[in-house]
Order: sequence, then C-alpha cells, then structure tokens
Amino acid sequence: MTPSRWLIFSGALLIFAGLLWPLLAKWGLGKLPGDIVIERGNFRLYLPVTTSILVSLILSLLFWLWRK
Repeated sequence: MTPSRWLIFSGALLIFAGLLWPLLAKWGLGKLPGDIVIERGNFRLYLPVTTSILVSLILSLLFWLWRK
C-alpha cells in the first residue's frame, strides 16, 4: 500500500471512529478504570490510557486473524 493510500485509509478510519464514539461511550468505553481525567476550572484534560490499550489489543487480534 502506498503512503498516500495509507494516509487516506487512516483518515477514513479516524472519521469512522469519531462517528461511532457516542455509541461506544454508552457502552462505557472511555470511562474505564485507568483513564485519566483532570478538570480545573474551564480546562479539561482527558487521557484514555486503559481505553487505548484495550482498543490496541482488539485491533491487533483482528489484524492477526485477518492475516491467517
């Protein structure tokens, strides 16, 4: 896959994930233990550490199964 196609595919995947985010939030994804939220006044910092690890594991499993 050429770099330009890879970039387009990655962008489309991010748009798709962004559109699905409200549905995934209803299932509790993004509010797992280990996700860091810092709120001070009108500032909010959100670091989804556990969610990122879980999504990475699921995607790794799917890509591994896809290659077989």
